Amino acid sequence: TMSILGLILAPWMAVSALFGQISGAAQKQALAFELERSKLERKAIDARLRLLQAQVEPHFLFNTLANVRELVDSGSTQASTLLGSLIAYLRAAVPRLQKPTTTIREELELVRAYLEIMHMRIPDRLQYSLHADSAAQHLDCPPMALLTLVENAVRHGIDPSEKGGRIDVRVETDGLHCKVRVVDTGAGLWQPAGAGGTGLATLRERLQLLFGEAARLELVRIAPHGVSAELDFPAARSAE
Repeated sequence: TMSILGLILAPWMAVSALFGQISGAAQKQALAFELERSKLERKAIDARLRLLQAQVEPHFLFNTLANVRELVDSGSTQASTLLGSLIAYLRAAVPRLQKPTTTIREELELVRAYLEIMHMRIPDRLQYSLHADSAAQHLDCPPMALLTLVENAVRHGIDPSEKGGRIDVRVETDGLHCKVRVVDTGAGLWQPAGAGGTGLATLRERLQLLFGEAARLELVRIAPHGVSAELDFPAARSAE
């Protein structure tokens, strides 16, 4: 009887084992497929980030070179100083286009070089200050993020204002978030709150790819005139 029962059950046990093997192989294949898809999605995001980082508008670079030429042609001693500031900017800017991240300290070096150039262009219409808490200096920062906010303040705040204005850059951290504030006393915000030009739109897309909903970028009107660009993103200390 046991022999007959064994003969009856054996095929079913073999089939069950075979299905188990097939199921296990299918699960492994599905897991491998999901892992590969995740890698491809990550590569796509990285490629998109590199593309967005490369979209640094060079208009001010060409304007600065034109200004240098004018100063050279006029025999001005400022030409050498302006050229030196431009070289400092390029030394700070170019490597960042190839890096997925930078630090707050490095970003401030870039912003300072940029503002020095702008100050030479409109010395009577631009004043500025830069400050970062010591705890924030070595935090990771998306490349060109601070520069984008400062460029926006110059282009849409200081340049359109007959009297110019002041730009104050401040970076703080509470340990969980990095808080960036770029405040200008220029022409003010004529677009809807939270809007901005192409540079800010690109920055918002980069922040979304990097941090999802954990990052925030807003433009806030300041009375009687001026704008505060407020950027918050998760704090991560650089390994450097």
